[in-house]
Amino acid sequence: MPKHFHRELEKLKKRILSLGAMVEERVYMATKAIENRDSHLADKIIKSDYEIDEMEVDVEEECLKILALYQPVAVDLRFITAVIKINNDLERIADEAVNIARGVKYIAKGKKLHFDFDFYSMAEKTEAMLKKSLDALVNLDVDLAFKVCILDDEVDKINAEAHRIVKDAIKDNPDHVESFINLLLISRHLERIADHATNIAEEVIYLIEGEIVRHREIL
Repeated sequence: MPKHFHRELEKLKKRILSLGAMVEERVYMATKAIENRDSHLADKIIKSDYEIDEMEVDVEEECLKILALYQPVAVDLRFITAVIKINNDLERIADEAVNIARGVKYIAKGKKLHFDFDFYSMAEKTEAMLKKSLDALVNLDVDLAFKVCILDDEVDKINAEAHRIVKDAIKDNPDHVESFINLLLISRHLERIADHATNIAEEVIYLIEGEIVRHREIL
């Protein structure tokens, strides 16, 4: 392949990593918004979502242009197909951060609810999964990518526990049903971010090893 093809690949890599950094920042902001019931920070997440959408479209168009112009094969083709999928997952993670921000804005308006579950801790674990998946992409670290896949089970368990606790709280506090439902939704959005982080890790494994590990149990 000509040198300018490899320059295009390098430019594409920088773009997807830049998008990853932007999305990681949004998840960090969502985590802080949960911790502090910060409606102003939540507003920032919502209002800046267009930036992620625009970059996601730019990355996809760049991938399609490279496929059309150079018809790459082997590892280069794997890289581009992986970027297309990771690009989509990153955009969906940003959407989930927006959904969390909307939930935080609603909860922040009401009375502070007291029950035995730490949403901030769950958010931190989810944020760490995203960071690890992006680090695995940057460093082409297959071991780290596998670790992300394993961590997804932990977040699933935390999400199930959150649902149990919040549902019990609804029974004891029927006057605050809508606020508790928003907490359930925040838990679900965090779990979805973890799922998308796992998808990214799986694409990194595919990129490095050429093996599709979706739907496969990872021990």
